[in-house]
Amino acid sequence: MAANIVALALVALLYFPISSSISALSSNYYDKTCPQLETLVTYTVQKAMMNDRTVPAGLLRLHFHDCFIKGCDASVLLASKGKNKAEKDGPPNVSLHAFYVIDNAKKAVEALCPGVVSCADILALAARDAVALSGGPTWDVPKGRKDGRISQAIDTRQLPAPTFNLSQLQQSFSQRGLSMDDLVSLSGGHTLGFSHCSSFQNRIHKFNATHDIDPTMKPSFAASLRSVCPANNKAKNAGATLDSSTAAFDNAYYKLLLQGKSLFSSDQALLTAPNTKNLVSKFAASQKAFEKAFVQSMIKMSSISGNGQEIRLDCKVVN
Repeated sequence: MAANIVALALVALLYFPISSSISALSSNYYDKTCPQLETLVTYTVQKAMMNDRTVPAGLLRLHFHDCFIKGCDASVLLASKGKNKAEKDGPPNVSLHAFYVIDNAKKAVEALCPGVVSCADILALAARDAVALSGGPTWDVPKGRKDGRISQAIDTRQLPAPTFNLSQLQQSFSQRGLSMDDLVSLSGGHTLGFSHCSSFQNRIHKFNATHDIDPTMKPSFAASLRSVCPANNKAKNAGATLDSSTAAFDNAYYKLLLQGKSLFSSDQALLTAPNTKNLVSKFAASQKAFEKAFVQSMIKMSSISGNGQEIRLDCKVVN
């Protein structure tokens, strides 16, 4: 009986994907109702970056984690209330940060265009600015998202984990209408940021019955990680940067991946199939090719429809 229920659930996922693309988005959605929108958001992101170099990685991760749970509806920004534990307090999201940047941008936008612009659109714009202001590409962000009212911590179990293998990643992305090419290009977002030890501990301690360390990892790189993240690590903030140029949006992530210097199992997984490995090699050889693919995949991901029905006046609470 239980097996049949699981089988039916899998069939349902195959035929009814978690999310589809929002059809009503437009790059000129606010041209008449809030023409200053993009300038306000960019200024807010730029100002925050001057005081904190980790802001771009934080904003990009916020947008990913928002879109991968019930679509891009800013549900990741909602605060827990009463007995309801919100997405932001789910285990994979407790290290999310830079919420204040979205709050500041929302206040600036509300002052000029009250009740017009969704938090979901501000988050999508801020993620784009995070990339562009870190030396990466820019693009026209399709707009017109609505804000969701539902945010539950239990749903964060749907997020792809850093321990995922390629088939698990493929399933997670395909459920959201994203391809394997999108998987490889969006993984390039790991060019920005930092990871705590817990996300890659599985590769540097007790990897399997035969190896203590993942044999695909370069030994000297593994040794440096083990020195920062010992097996009995108690340092809450211990970890490592995701690539060697962590504040610059570039293709170093792919170059390091080919050298056995990636942090996550999910990164290394990209080398386990010919099609994804070829794309990693292509992006390692050409930043231009990576940037073009990244922009296309970002637009696609940021267009995953959510359950939004309103324009929140405060991104932390429903109206």
